[in-house]
Amino acid sequence: MARFFYKAKKGLSDVAEGYIEADTEYIAVSKLSQMGLYPLRVEEQDARGGGAGFSFMNRVGTRDMAVFTQQFSDLLGSGLTLINALGVLSDQLENKALKHALQDVMTQVKDGASLSGAFAKHPRIFSDFFVSMVSAGEVGGVLEKILERLSEHYEKEEDVKSKIQAAMAYPVLVLSVGVLTVFVLLSFVIPRLTVIFTEFGQALPLPTRILVAVSGFFAKFWWLMVLAVTIVFFLIIRINSTRQGKAQFDRFLLSLPLLGDFLKKVEVGRLCKSLATLLENGVPILHSIEVISATATNEVLRQEFERIGKEIKDGLSFSGAIKNSPHFPVFVKNMIAVGEEGGSLEVSLYRIGESYEHYADRLVKIMTSLIEPIMILGMGAVVAFIVVAMLLPIFQLNLMVK
Repeated sequence: MARFFYKAKKGLSDVAEGYIEADTEYIAVSKLSQMGLYPLRVEEQDARGGGAGFSFMNRVGTRDMAVFTQQFSDLLGSGLTLINALGVLSDQLENKALKHALQDVMTQVKDGASLSGAFAKHPRIFSDFFVSMVSAGEVGGVLEKILERLSEHYEKEEDVKSKIQAAMAYPVLVLSVGVLTVFVLLSFVIPRLTVIFTEFGQALPLPTRILVAVSGFFAKFWWLMVLAVTIVFFLIIRINSTRQGKAQFDRFLLSLPLLGDFLKKVEVGRLCKSLATLLENGVPILHSIEVISATATNEVLRQEFERIGKEIKDGLSFSGAIKNSPHFPVFVKNMIAVGEEGGSLEVSLYRIGESYEHYADRLVKIMTSLIEPIMILGMGAVVAFIVVAMLLPIFQLNLMVK
């Protein structure tokens, strides 16, 4: 039996939204009619809780989750009941995917389900990390405090992501415009100008001959280069669609000098802070590591956390399980060992996360300050070569005329 999201008129002016179970869309419409509702829209929901009609623009990001958890915490802190708070949030949220999910969560909670269990029915929107934190808040009776910490967690994640995106935006723009400009010049503009050089009947300077050869290749095979770039792009997407392929691609990224170390430390720092948050709020370490492994974006580190979880399950300590891993820096291993021995593992994990956050900030600033002048000099050198190669035959002709 499938599950359908519906939007239907109730009376002359009221509009109702919700979910209904039926074998087919036709049966769902019939059920709504029997309930006295006039269906305006009926959409089948997939098995994971996401709507088939949700567009890319309606996906739920860390910013949406930060705002949602903060508002949820504030509403509970003001004295509203859980059902009322969910109702208020579902009415005021702008993100349709999150709005529809919350309406279903509210329906499930009304029917007697736990809040964490209702959230778990929508894994595309509410991650294992989020569900585990909410579950810990329910058990400990500190849901409001947990939601506030979740908001802080999402805010910090969004802050780190925004800093990296902002730092890379200008270099990527400059590189894209520069590459496109050179491509257009070599493929379409210079081949037409080089016809003039052939009329000189004189040997061309070496830079001009190189430019003519390169532009001739671009003019003939520009479509082949565009096709090759497109194939590589879709090939990377295809490789990343499987766990084995993504692991190989992520392993390649981690092996790159500077960039690999940067990506590794950013991901390890994020995962350590998330793990510390779970442990601090009473989630058992084995379950916490399982949750963290599911939220890792790097497949190599995901597999490492899965291995660590299995070894802890077999009786090994966290520091013992992570000791032989080649993918975690010595600093991380030592901090975890010290934290375990002192009974303050979550504190050590927080310090690892904070340390790598500062490291990421510093490295992004350094990389930005270096990349921008290097790119400008590189593009300037290419353009200068093109200009010189185009002008040399003209200077040579002037000298011959004199």
